[in-house]
Amino acid sequence: MSPNPNLVVEMRGIVKRFPGVLANDGVDFELRPGEIHALLGENGAGKTTLMNILYGLYAPEAGEVYLRGRQVAFASPREAIAQGLGMVHQHFMLVNSLTVADNIILGQPSPREPLLEKTAAVHQRLRALSERYGLSIHPEAEVWKLSVGEEQRVEILKALYRGAEVLILDEPTAVLTPPEAEELIRILQQMAAEGKSIIFISHKLDEVLAVSQRITVLRDGRLVATVSAADVDKRTLARMMVGREVLLKVTKGPAQPAEPRLQVEAVWADNDRGLPALRGVSLEVRAGEILGVAGVDGNGQSELEQVIAGLRPVTQGQITICGQETTHRPVQETHRAGLAHIPSDRYRMGLLPDFSVAENLFLQRINEAPFTVRGWLNWRAVRQAAEQLVSAFDVRTASVDSRAGVLSGGNAQKLIVARELSRQPRVLLAAQPTRGVDVSAIEYIHHRLLEQREAGVAILLISTELEEILALSDRIAVMYEGQIVGLVDAATADVHDLGLMMAGTKVGTSS
Repeated sequence: MSPNPNLVVEMRGIVKRFPGVLANDGVDFELRPGEIHALLGENGAGKTTLMNILYGLYAPEAGEVYLRGRQVAFASPREAIAQGLGMVHQHFMLVNSLTVADNIILGQPSPREPLLEKTAAVHQRLRALSERYGLSIHPEAEVWKLSVGEEQRVEILKALYRGAEVLILDEPTAVLTPPEAEELIRILQQMAAEGKSIIFISHKLDEVLAVSQRITVLRDGRLVATVSAADVDKRTLARMMVGREVLLKVTKGPAQPAEPRLQVEAVWADNDRGLPALRGVSLEVRAGEILGVAGVDGNGQSELEQVIAGLRPVTQGQITICGQETTHRPVQETHRAGLAHIPSDRYRMGLLPDFSVAENLFLQRINEAPFTVRGWLNWRAVRQAAEQLVSAFDVRTASVDSRAGVLSGGNAQKLIVARELSRQPRVLLAAQPTRGVDVSAIEYIHHRLLEQREAGVAILLISTELEEILALSDRIAVMYEGQIVGLVDAATADVHDLGLMMAGTKVGTSS
């Protein structure tokens, strides 16, 4: 069967194996000119692997790839870029110490013209691209000073600067706030209207339905179907992804709050630049309830998470966990006081990627019995306990001896949840617990959080997903510019009022 010259990308029968895993099993994929085509599937379904093959990062064991009707086999991303492909990875590939312009020309051929002339030309072209697509990025801005949403725009600018006509976006909204995600969707729609073809990998079903014309669903490395976005709904897509009905709405009974277990009193703390990030924050979480912290990302939520966990110093105020003051105590003492921590960045704060699954589960408890007996490490006990947790928390891994770094995002998150909940905490700090994970993992993690609430654990939930905050919380505290600007009952919360508070407007509070 000859290739279709009317398709921008055509992939046929793609097969890719990794040790113990068949990542792509005869997958077909097509991309039309000027189309936004969503690629959907659970964590580990093979989406990123398929796109890494298209981009020249992996070579398939079987199958063909055609670009504009011509067969290609890219040996590297450089070859793919030269043919008009660009890929924005889920974890950005930027050098924080460099400017936007420096990051964009990094790795490009050395200029023949004088450096100052080259720099001026780069800045001029970047400004033109930025204005054309509404990306609003200054070429001389230092990357370390940018928000996550601005870093996303830099990655897109980098691809456009290199002449990308086909743009692959891997989980582009996973770390964006709702306004930033809406702005990104507008930019992508404009690009498609101008003839660029876009592959949009995401777990967020609302966004997939809003932005794409067609949707390809993968499950366990195989193609399930390619459908028109106009012909499906969220429930249908979730069932295609998972192979069963998925509960998209959380059901929970009324809270039975008891004694206060986490108290934050008039806490001040600085950010990494030495400027105040928390300005007199006070809140209280009681046993048997979930207090959600809502807000646009960058308003002090990360610093609040870090000071409670003992990862950032407090300049004023006091933190108490289960009756013990932990304000200036190290992380180990917050754990001994009864705190478990699901961190907002699973790879930087939650896992040691080069250590095994078993080691990541029990490093914090390695000196405890039965893992250490009379000073000797009992690896058999570690592996046995790890296998039990992996089974109980549905962590999908080839072995507990596998590197944690090879786990999909959803399984890495479930690994962290398993570790933290196995410690039987009295207080749980859950920061962005479902960021970048699929609908099945979201359903699972939400279920586990509600189990902990029913067991009497005090839970502080920090999330930029307002839908998640509303679904799980009993009370909601809204943060703006390092302060709590409102505290409302989740059962009677008004989305409009919450939006106003997230923008800094006080509309009345209640506990």
